[in-house]
Amino acid sequence: MATLAGRTLFITGASRGIGREIALRAARDGASVAIAAKTVDPHPKLAGTIHTVAAEVEAAGGRALAIALDVRDEGAIAAAVARTVAAFGGLDILVNNASAISLTPTAATPARRFDLMMGVNVRATFLCSQACIPHLRRSPNPHILNLSPPLSMKAKWFAGHVAYTISKYGMSQCTLGMAEELRANGIAVNSLWPATTIATAAVEFNFPPEILAASRHPAIMAEAAHAILASPSRETTGNFFLDEEVLRAAGATDFSRYAVKPGVAPFKDLFVD
Repeated sequence: MATLAGRTLFITGASRGIGREIALRAARDGASVAIAAKTVDPHPKLAGTIHTVAAEVEAAGGRALAIALDVRDEGAIAAAVARTVAAFGGLDILVNNASAISLTPTAATPARRFDLMMGVNVRATFLCSQACIPHLRRSPNPHILNLSPPLSMKAKWFAGHVAYTISKYGMSQCTLGMAEELRANGIAVNSLWPATTIATAAVEFNFPPEILAASRHPAIMAEAAHAILASPSRETTGNFFLDEEVLRAAGATDFSRYAVKPGVAPFKDLFVD
């Protein structure tokens, strides 16, 4: 079975949700993980900090480095990547997971929310990738994985939340361009998106309770990410993966164990036809 043992991952937004699950899945293989996120102190409404996740990573069998990082700060990104390489002796995988969401129509999206989504989603994906590429070139199996949707120019995916869609599609355009740009270096660049809504804070606070109940646990995204990141980088690049499709290709047929509420039909995520 493919493994991430001995690999080093740099994961943004890893203090909770999907980023945390990807970190823990890699840790179970014995990987080293840099948990790069803003949450240093406990949040009154959201569980998880970089320190609690670092402790979980180590308890799961991996090595951890907790890094307080605002992904909008170019200098801080460079310093965080340098710390990771110094601590673990190299870098094999970047997971651009950090994301900001505001499902608001154009007239109801203030400039500060627009700027936040552009800064955390597309700009940070570009800058984190830029900072990691020199180190990834030295890895035997380098990967960049962006948590972003398949590209589609259908108006329905823009209407109602133009700014958010632009920012997430910007991440996917990074996948499209960098996959080809870095192909000769053997650096895989792929996107991964959930086929259904995932039970994260973003879904809890932006959707009705019925959708949260019809969601799946973040573990399904972690398993799909693991399958992608453990695959040969020269053979797996430029793809827009859906979690369920990745796991079906690996032989999975029963997804009920990921259900928040067993028996409830899963709710399709945004950007999934």
